[in-house]
Amino acid sequence: MNLTPLLTDNITEILIMIIEFTQARQKVLTHNITNLHSPGFTPKELEVGQFSEMLNNAVEEHSRTTRLVLCDTENIKFGLNSDFDARPVDDLSSRELLRQNPEEYIELQINKLRENSLNQTVAAELLRQKQCRVSAAV
Repeated sequence: MNLTPLLTDNITEILIMIIEFTQARQKVLTHNITNLHSPGFTPKELEVGQFSEMLNNAVEEHSRTTRLVLCDTENIKFGLNSDFDARPVDDLSSRELLRQNPEEYIELQINKLRENSLNQTVAAELLRQKQCRVSAAV
């Protein structure tokens, strides 16, 4: 889903980034479940901590200067027009869990999907409410 046309301000931009990040993470986590029996498979994960820290820093900067400054991290790169790329990394702890206890591995991946879905739902609802207020004001 291309949400870029909805950009109207910095808060909207952050909400759209959260939605796009969670969409990308959902694909990675789903891949982790569907490919667990593939030979040589290593689970992947997006750097949720890096993404969260980057957003916190951007919001703090915005509070101080009213500018939204988005800084690249090792695995998250920003382009023009609020585009960004989140590179999946090997999830070594999940790989070890898969080796030791496949049932717990699946449960972990499902729990990550649930958490990710909740984050996406909250961001989407906040964006919907914001857009409704903007539409009502026009």
